[in-house]
Amino acid sequence: MNRIIMHIDANSAYLSWEAAYRLQKGDTVDLRNIPSVVGGDEQSRHGIVLARSIPAKKYSIKTGEALYTARKKCPNLVVVPVRYELYMMCHNAMINIMRDFSPKIQVYSIDEAFLDYTGMEAVHGEPVEAAHKLKNKIKKELGFTVNVGISSNKLLAKMASELKKPDLVHTLFPDEIKEKMWPLPVRELFMVGPATAPKLYRLNIFTIGDLARANPDLLKYHLKSWGKLIQDYANGMESSPVSEDARPPIKGIGNSTTIPFDVDSMDEARKVLLSLCEMVGMRLRQAGYCAKLVSVYLRNTNLSGRSHQRKYTVATDDTYQIFNRALQLMEEMWAGEALRGMGVHVSELVPNNLLQMSMFDVMNERRRRLDQSIDEIRMKYGPKSVIRSVFINSGLSPITGGVIEDFKMMSSIL
Repeated sequence: MNRIIMHIDANSAYLSWEAAYRLQKGDTVDLRNIPSVVGGDEQSRHGIVLARSIPAKKYSIKTGEALYTARKKCPNLVVVPVRYELYMMCHNAMINIMRDFSPKIQVYSIDEAFLDYTGMEAVHGEPVEAAHKLKNKIKKELGFTVNVGISSNKLLAKMASELKKPDLVHTLFPDEIKEKMWPLPVRELFMVGPATAPKLYRLNIFTIGDLARANPDLLKYHLKSWGKLIQDYANGMESSPVSEDARPPIKGIGNSTTIPFDVDSMDEARKVLLSLCEMVGMRLRQAGYCAKLVSVYLRNTNLSGRSHQRKYTVATDDTYQIFNRALQLMEEMWAGEALRGMGVHVSELVPNNLLQMSMFDVMNERRRRLDQSIDEIRMKYGPKSVIRSVFINSGLSPITGGVIEDFKMMSSIL
């Protein structure tokens, strides 16, 4: 039986969810129809744009730019605050409706999910018909729109949902790839990011079709195994299942955050870094791994970024050690300019039951046991039930990331 996979993607999620909520509460103005953005504290002049309406895009307002520059572009811009609790409510409501159409749902991010429609035609009709039913049900009951992409695998379904927005259903089956996907710019292919695209341009690869037809040996020479992966994707080749429990082999664990104000002091930067490392350490321990390689990423107010990494001889899952390693990397590369984004990533993982103890590791082992106890408390009473004293009255989150703040990092692989 041929698989039928759908990818459901909420249109301008944060803004749409805020708009739908306000309309349900009696507001008469739809934020989606006026220049509006979701952002931080505008009064501090340090807030940034996290989401924008289609009318706001016409003013060249970009996600990630400072609110005060967005205001200069559009004096009548409406700015609404971030409300993660509302977003999670909308996400859960969307997933619940999807479950009416299939029991097999894989959440990909806070505003995206895959649905395996294979064998469900007898219940809800042909795939395109069912996709329209699903889309319209979400719009009618929840008040916001989604795009639905349909294909035989998750990659093509995701690419289909991106073809044209909003509030549309698209198909992208293998026999439609040449017509619908190959003419697209290569940077629009899943997994071709800002670091990979320039390398492809230098090889005269500008469209997805160019990549699909490129010499495999040339791609291997310049991009190693990554070249084969993205060429397979350019040809629509992908076969992973839709499963809530299926997780790809863990190669690394990361955590990053967009900061709603300028971080320009080492004291603040250390605290943000520590809050990121808290989540990374907890994830490592939950996954049963220790890490040798630590990477730190910094993004400034101009939205340009740089990273620094180092491999250590001894692997660790100790939050304190991860933080100290990350702090050393940050101090080596940060010149003190204002930061708007920070990230920590660990890789070269080894199972924690293979961790070799030395005579110098007694204190480290005590900290590891303390970390594990704190993890258990946080799992039972919430992630902020135990916090470090440096965060008291600091105005900074003691732990950054997780289901709400870091939902889009759930997986970097379909």
